[in-house]
Amino acid sequence: MANFSFLNLLFIVLFLIAAAEGTVAASNPVAVVKGAYYPSWNSSSFPPSSIETSLFTHVLYSFLAPSNSTYKFEVSNSTALKLSNFTASLRQKNPPVKTLISIGGANENPTLYATIASRNSTRELFIDSSIELARKYDFDGLDLDWQWPENPQQMEDLGSLFQEWRTAIEREANATARPPLLLTAAVYFAVDFFVWGTYRKYPVASINQSLDWINVMCYDYHGSWDTSATGAPAAFFDPNSKISSSYGLNSWIEAGLQKKKVVMGLPLFGRTWKLKDPEVHGIGAPADGLGPGVNGVLTYSQIETFNKKNNATVKYDATTVSTYSFHGTSWVGYDNNVSTVAKVHRAQDLGLRGYFFWVLSYDREWTISTQASNAWPNGKWTLKDHVGASPELGTF
Repeated sequence: MANFSFLNLLFIVLFLIAAAEGTVAASNPVAVVKGAYYPSWNSSSFPPSSIETSLFTHVLYSFLAPSNSTYKFEVSNSTALKLSNFTASLRQKNPPVKTLISIGGANENPTLYATIASRNSTRELFIDSSIELARKYDFDGLDLDWQWPENPQQMEDLGSLFQEWRTAIEREANATARPPLLLTAAVYFAVDFFVWGTYRKYPVASINQSLDWINVMCYDYHGSWDTSATGAPAAFFDPNSKISSSYGLNSWIEAGLQKKKVVMGLPLFGRTWKLKDPEVHGIGAPADGLGPGVNGVLTYSQIETFNKKNNATVKYDATTVSTYSFHGTSWVGYDNNVSTVAKVHRAQDLGLRGYFFWVLSYDREWTISTQASNAWPNGKWTLKDHVGASPELGTF
């Protein structure tokens, strides 16, 4: 009887806590994120005025980097003009969208960010300059894309950078009576690096306290670095390994990151292989090189052209929640409208904050962007909506 009473009491307490959290969250809802990175290097052929803003809530200008000597942002006249045009164009659109500056990127030297994050003095220089930059060009926030912190010490330094960045943002907002800047980060698909390099793990406590959300790069699982077999570049599930979005997203949540701070990445590109045998063409089929595209990469628009031009066979693979097409020995792994919508629904079911695309301009006539947006109507994310959501992506 005593055990029965204790269990009932425990259940009541847990229920009241969940109800209280739901009430607080319901009174303080946060916007669903439908983000996309904007390729500034394509601004002449793809100006910001061409963005269909009804499909997005946040657009991130990619990329800027600080000086490797002063650790401050030194903007040229041409870049200044691009930044001003970017924010002015998107604010004039109907509807307008939030804009962020993304700092870093895959082509940036990671040592620069390791140096910046390693000392209080360099962190302060970088942080103050980034806030000044965002305000000067009328951006709504900042995003860090450091690829990648290489060891546990750099991860610890990253946590310090996030905390001090948030403190400075709040201080500046209070001093100027302006809304605080958004602060986000593009991160690895999993909370820890277990595939290559020194084992290290992201500073989840700092992220929870300091960032508005993280953009989880749920792609590039397979590609030109392994030409021995085809692969689903953005596999949601992988029955043979942990290298999948389901594993990665779940690892973030199990590490304690709030679901409202998790935004899932979706690729608007595919990766290609050359089949050894055109009669063996499934996911994991033997290959002996790269297929069409620069370094085995095709944009979604180019994939559609490839498929139509060659009358390629297109297959949806439910096991990985991905799409592939093939013609002769050419094989392409990617996401089309079917696999993209399926992933969006899984992100919703899990209770994530939203999704983002890499990268704008790779779509064809907003086909994928439209399907994803339609699959996730605009609204507010609240904890109450997701109480009881399963943390196991594989159970949907």
